[in-house]
Amino acid sequence: MGKSLIAVPIGDPAGVGPEIVAKSVASKEVFDAADCIIVGDKTIMENAIQITGANLTVHVINEPGEGDFREGILNLIDLKNVDMDQFEFGRVNGMCGKAAYAYIAKSIELANAGKVDAVATTPINKESLRAGDINFIGHTEIFGALTDTEDPLTMFETNGMRVFFLTRHVSLREMLDMITKERIKDYVKRCLEALRKLGVSEGTMAIAGLNPHSGEHGLFGWEEVNEITPAVEELKAEGYDVAGPIGADSVFHQAAIGKYNSVLSLYHDQGHIATKTLDFEKTIAVTNGMPILRTSVDHGTAFDIAGKGIVSAVSMIEAILLAAKYAPNFTQK
Repeated sequence: MGKSLIAVPIGDPAGVGPEIVAKSVASKEVFDAADCIIVGDKTIMENAIQITGANLTVHVINEPGEGDFREGILNLIDLKNVDMDQFEFGRVNGMCGKAAYAYIAKSIELANAGKVDAVATTPINKESLRAGDINFIGHTEIFGALTDTEDPLTMFETNGMRVFFLTRHVSLREMLDMITKERIKDYVKRCLEALRKLGVSEGTMAIAGLNPHSGEHGLFGWEEVNEITPAVEELKAEGYDVAGPIGADSVFHQAAIGKYNSVLSLYHDQGHIATKTLDFEKTIAVTNGMPILRTSVDHGTAFDIAGKGIVSAVSMIEAILLAAKYAPNFTQK
């Protein structure tokens, strides 16, 4: 069986995306694990190669099938959409926002058509998107729209620990109102199906507790008693392999050592803190629930260091490796 074919859009040209792409494609880890098709702008990528000192030559192609997958070759679909007279590193720029969107859209087009096995994305800038009249706030919304997926699921994976999120970008007060039995049941079922598509069918999903010590039977809050425990009990009765609620001060450690195959975090920071504390650079986002597979770095455009060649590519390398790991399972389902 050959290596997985991964499309990699270069992200916002004014950020660190092109640099981490160059460093990743030049790494032996990535070369051994995957064949990469880069979607971007030739001048930007040649600059990134020069800035990083990567030992690469750009090979422009029109289709993935034209790729030359030898060591030292960066296969690029060149959209030619950056005017260097208007370009500046580390600045919000509508041109760069439009370009970043175009790279993502082309990568999704390739994946939707089955021409690549997965997409591994690099950072984009919300302000640049807005300045370019792109009416999406981020990757997840773009992928949802361009794959006709209403509500994609986000999963973080860090050194084998997988974390899903019941709620994310809402205040803590709003989050409390969203902790309902029916919402938990729906999310668990969707998360378990997402894991199955990735080839993970064995093991137990743990549901994190919300309150200290999972509420201590109402002493520290009633969410566990009224919503979370009933959801877990009903899921078990329906045959789902779940456990909980388990105190959030221990459940992530237990998942990290392999007791659980995944954790449902109840709010944004609960799961983010756990994964990023375990290994910040290797915390990778996997967008599930779509007809295509997408992984992503979990850091931003880093405008403050863009163009300096000092950015770490660890997260990008890990995102590509994770895409290559799951793609064979995903494409068989």
